[in-house]
Amino acid sequence: MISEELKIEYELEYPKLVFDLQLFASADDEGRTELPTDKRLREAREKGQVAKTQELSQSLVVIFGVLVVFALGSWMFTTLTVLMKRFFTSFASYTVTDKTVITDFYLILFQSAKIVLPVFAIAVAAAIFGNVVQVGFMVSTHPLKMDWKKIKLSFSSMMKKIFFSKQVAMNLFKSIFKVTVIAFIAYLVIISDMDDIMKTPDISLEKSLELIMIGGFKIIVWSSVFLLVLAIPDYFFQKREFIESLKMTKQQLRQEYKETEGDPRLRARLREMHRNLIKRNMVREIPKADVIITNPTHYAVALRWERETMQAPMLTAKGIDSIALKIREIARENDVRIIENRPLAQRLYKDVEIGDIIPEELYSVVVIIYSELYRERGFRQTA
Repeated sequence: MISEELKIEYELEYPKLVFDLQLFASADDEGRTELPTDKRLREAREKGQVAKTQELSQSLVVIFGVLVVFALGSWMFTTLTVLMKRFFTSFASYTVTDKTVITDFYLILFQSAKIVLPVFAIAVAAAIFGNVVQVGFMVSTHPLKMDWKKIKLSFSSMMKKIFFSKQVAMNLFKSIFKVTVIAFIAYLVIISDMDDIMKTPDISLEKSLELIMIGGFKIIVWSSVFLLVLAIPDYFFQKREFIESLKMTKQQLRQEYKETEGDPRLRARLREMHRNLIKRNMVREIPKADVIITNPTHYAVALRWERETMQAPMLTAKGIDSIALKIREIARENDVRIIENRPLAQRLYKDVEIGDIIPEELYSVVVIIYSELYRERGFRQTA
């Protein structure tokens, strides 16, 4: 907020120019300093809240609509002429009955629809294209729902949103800027065609209308091109305002993290339970192992191979430091062979998970170990 001393100083020198820029700041923005997460952006998109500029769609609608009118203008004029000639030539002998009124109504409706439909179809397609280019294809009915919780009857907040909103200020500036530029474009076009316009009293009505239509066409096309160029900076402004509106407080960020990732204490407890479960399973699997490969003291892994059911030896237990020591103790108690091979022990511990078959590139090394088991004490017949 502006300090009291600064306000007094400005009031003495410029009594009518004191203005608090903090009025443009929304009360809802206080404390919202964190950028929106992907989850928040995704939820906003599902509700139909996206960053886009209306200038692009409007300019495309006008440009393509005018182009269609320009391309089909001759056909539209001929159709209207035939329709008007039909009614004016039969006016003297026209009889008003229920049948003739209904017939003529459907005729006028059909001819009007035939003229308007191409322009309407192209305008709708251009509007859809202008939105799809910005935000992709998206259909949401959420903006149509009435949320009574968001309706707050606060006169001060309403006045701030109406008169001191950045969005309102930007829209007002754009409107004034567009009117000024379009008026200037119309002035340039009229000045360039002034000689031809001054000749309209001396030429036919058809030529005069054609001249006026071409001038109007140039004004509309150049104005639409201007709106198309204006859409570029407006899009970046709308995107910035959209991100600002979705910013989060630190508390909201922590709450969302808990909702998506879970409570950190709960996750730590689950990890501990998982480790305990693996330890208990390893204790049961170590006596069934064929060999324990060590580092010799820091790493220990257990391998087991059943020829009929396994393609290659499987890692059934692994551990470092205290767990590795426990694996060696259980192995000695159950007369399981312990072989020291530092590179192999480290590689198996880092790259192979419990219950997985060893990778093919280690087959040659493991075959040597199993061959040694055969020679020293004889391998189990089940293997």
